[in-house]
Amino acid sequence: MATRAEAAEERSENGSTGLPDCDGLEQSTFEQILEMDDDEDEREFSRSIVYGFFEQAEATFRKMEVLLQKGDLVQLSAEGHFLKGSSATLGLSKVKDSCEKIQHFGQHKDETGTVDQLDDAKCLSLIQKTLDAVKIEYAEVEKVLRRFYHEHV
Repeated sequence: MATRAEAAEERSENGSTGLPDCDGLEQSTFEQILEMDDDEDEREFSRSIVYGFFEQAEATFRKMEVLLQKGDLVQLSAEGHFLKGSSATLGLSKVKDSCEKIQHFGQHKDETGTVDQLDDAKCLSLIQKTLDAVKIEYAEVEKVLRRFYHEHV
């Protein structure tokens, strides 16, 4: 049985311009971005926002890797918070949730932000694990969105 993302890819290959179907994408939120497009065929406005996010996310992931090497939990938390907001704006729910976990771990909390976690090494380990996961989640939704905008990936 095909996954939702595979089904979306197949529809996109057949030229569909409908909303992308992806587990990590909140349809209603993304639809609000699409409603701001003047031309549904070109989708210049939403494309610029989405592709700007791609650049922002990739730069933030690189920055987080450097911060992990430095052990800078405070700045890792700030970067997680920053990317959480950007991903939420587009409706990238899995990416947003993982970035929120990074934010919490950087604040010496558990993934929910409710329980103190005082061990720096443990927090850094949890951030590394979550960063690895969010990169995969991001790659999945990036592929679906690039196909939505008729880019061959």
